[in-house]
Amino acid sequence: MIIRSKRPMPVKNEKAPPAAMRILLLSRYGQMGPSSRLRHYQFVPALRSSAMMVDVAPLLPDSYLLALYANEPRSAVQIVACYVRRLRALLKGGRYDLLWIEKEALPWLPYGIERLFLGSRVPYVIDYDDAWFHIYDRSRWALVRRILGSKLDRLMRHAAMVTVGNGYLAERACQAGAARIEILPTVVDLARYPDSPPRPALQPPVIGWIGSPITDRYLDLVDDPLRRVIAQSGARLSLVGASPSALSALSPERHAWREDTEGQRIAEFDIGIMPLTDTPWEWGKCGYKLIQYMACAKPVVASPIGANREIVEHGVNGFLAETPAEWADALRRLALDAGLRHRMGAAGRDKVERLYSLDRAIPHLIDVLRTAAGRDGAEAGPRSP
Repeated sequence: MIIRSKRPMPVKNEKAPPAAMRILLLSRYGQMGPSSRLRHYQFVPALRSSAMMVDVAPLLPDSYLLALYANEPRSAVQIVACYVRRLRALLKGGRYDLLWIEKEALPWLPYGIERLFLGSRVPYVIDYDDAWFHIYDRSRWALVRRILGSKLDRLMRHAAMVTVGNGYLAERACQAGAARIEILPTVVDLARYPDSPPRPALQPPVIGWIGSPITDRYLDLVDDPLRRVIAQSGARLSLVGASPSALSALSPERHAWREDTEGQRIAEFDIGIMPLTDTPWEWGKCGYKLIQYMACAKPVVASPIGANREIVEHGVNGFLAETPAEWADALRRLALDAGLRHRMGAAGRDKVERLYSLDRAIPHLIDVLRTAAGRDGAEAGPRSP
């Protein structure tokens, strides 16, 4: 099924010029899926303005994610129908110059089946912004590890290009034998994130978090530091997109996540937080929350895990905190010092403008896709991260 997304993508190209590069985007989710939206959909308008015809074929609809976030059962009939549509899209893949794949084309199916439907005539780019391979190679089920443990490595090995969000993922792609690897950090459209002036110092500072019910489990890591800082400074806690049970004892302000208001909600924060556990899955995280906070000129406090170490310059645009005592100290310093919040927030916004903005990322991605499709005359060869 080839669909058109209302936002951010314009109407699908009905007629492409003869020289247009034809791309089939095999995304995992619809517009509601964060990884699909940020790693793919937000680039599509610019690609279409650069002589690229992009058709979009998501695997799972938004209704699947809504059920997942609500912890409700997903329809087996719906999932089977999704796979049938994906197989139909793959069978039409020969019409394109390039397949652009999010994570894998056929999740939970063995490599041989996926490779059969991918074929060998059309090159593909495969993208990762999470350590998705650990779902298989670190599964608690021996059968999954045996059948699927090396699947994504094999997909990376045969890809024309592997794009990843951080160094840990790039290292895995290199170990898998990927011919070409490009690190493409997750970026934001700065037009959607106001560089808001600091809130009045006399108002209680707001400590904020944004995410989904799937990721709010990390908030338990900072329950005690938040409790202590709130008691000492009078700070308020604001959660966007979290489940009703997250940090309920702290009586946070709760807001539903909406794409059209997320920038506005973050602008209401004074401090943004991103706690993480220290496990291989988290090493693949790309720090998107931090980039969002910093885009709105908010100082951050984060666990020193994965890409967080690259995004946060300790003492410049925020703090890296590992222990509960470090979390409490960092939050307390920011909560009690409006000037420090302003200086760190300005430094964060500057870094996002230089390294994590959509406008700066677009030319890089265009070059990557053209190279993968053989449109730039470059010869393929090994490239280490």
